[in-house]
Amino acid sequence: MDQPPHSRLFGTSLGFLAGYVDTLGFIALFGLFTAHVTGNFVLIGAALADASRASILLKFLAFPAFIAGVAVTRLMVLAVERRAGPSLTLAMLLQWALLAGFMVFGILAEPIGKDVSSMAMAAGLLGTAAMGVHSATSRLLLAHLAPTSMMTGNVTQIVIDTVDVLRGAADAATHARCGKFFWPLAAFALGAIAAAFAYLAFGFVALAVPLLLLAGLIIVQHRSGHAAVPAA
Repeated sequence: MDQPPHSRLFGTSLGFLAGYVDTLGFIALFGLFTAHVTGNFVLIGAALADASRASILLKFLAFPAFIAGVAVTRLMVLAVERRAGPSLTLAMLLQWALLAGFMVFGILAEPIGKDVSSMAMAAGLLGTAAMGVHSATSRLLLAHLAPTSMMTGNVTQIVIDTVDVLRGAADAATHARCGKFFWPLAAFALGAIAAAFAYLAFGFVALAVPLLLLAGLIIVQHRSGHAAVPAA
């Protein structure tokens, strides 16, 4: 398994990306959560109880799209690792391609009206699949990092460790864990805020930001993988 050489860089960058994409999808596509499956379940329940709420089909289909992203990533990682290939690089490339599709179909769907068009539906499902890949990649290949898409666990761990720090019972591992969980959380929040302003200013073109960020991580990982291979 190939792991990134700069854990804080990857954890912070991927946390920002997740917050950014999730917020942009929520604002642009009728309250769709691309990264938070549980959030879509809540909204489905609300829509079923109140028929005036729109876009329930998109939220229903988001769940299998997310599952498909996770499943494809799992199968791809298994196949690549059997050949000792660059599994992390390829998983991030898959996420990049799906996010690019999210942006392209989102642009084609503009302006977004009250009803979910076929282009808007495709954009939402591609974005959700991309975040399924993101979640699976984090679990399979970046398990040494703090979670970058679901922040509830990060907040819980930070509060527990902070309490131990304040009561004087924190050891070196506790202090290290605080930093490990804090930076993805802070980056996620920053990404969420940035996405809200960026979408209102630029529409779906604002997805160029996470695409450029992910492209940078792919380059870093690709170069580190080559550097780790001994010269013949």
